[in-house]
Amino acid sequence: MQGFSWSKNIYLWTKILHTFVQIYEKMSLAFPPYEFRTRKGRGRDHIWDELRGVWLVLTPEERVRRHLVRYMIEELGADKNHIAQEYPFALGKKAFRADVVCFDPALRPLALAECKAPEVPVDNKTLAQAVKYNSVIGARYIILTNGTVHFAFERDPSVPGGYRQLQKLPDLRQAGEH
Repeated sequence: MQGFSWSKNIYLWTKILHTFVQIYEKMSLAFPPYEFRTRKGRGRDHIWDELRGVWLVLTPEERVRRHLVRYMIEELGADKNHIAQEYPFALGKKAFRADVVCFDPALRPLALAECKAPEVPVDNKTLAQAVKYNSVIGARYIILTNGTVHFAFERDPSVPGGYRQLQKLPDLRQAGEH
């Protein structure tokens, strides 16, 4: 077969498959279809973190975090200057990092968000992790997401477990005024 080249065809099919994966990834999250700056480097995809001004390796969890942060700013009314990512804190002698912490205008923790990759279920274990983190951080809200499902809880000492589940993600504009 003259003119046939396996290497050229494999390259072409790899490009086509990569394009379909990118389209699927954009469609598969339960967020608006945001556009992000991405690039390839050292054999990996990277995504621009506009808040910290750095390129990050584009893992499935990072993709969810980027979408959640954008959603918190554009849809929930969070102030982009009052969002911390990979927020460090200590619990006992152990160091931890909360995925996202949003602060109110007085710089009190308002919402703690825990992000998982889309294939990781958001379950009671995820909630327990966030409640543990929030025992130190003290945010009013907990948001849990894997990008395909979102859950929100509000601190409420009058209910068993100290949190009540919300029907939707909280409006952070109004919540910060309390």
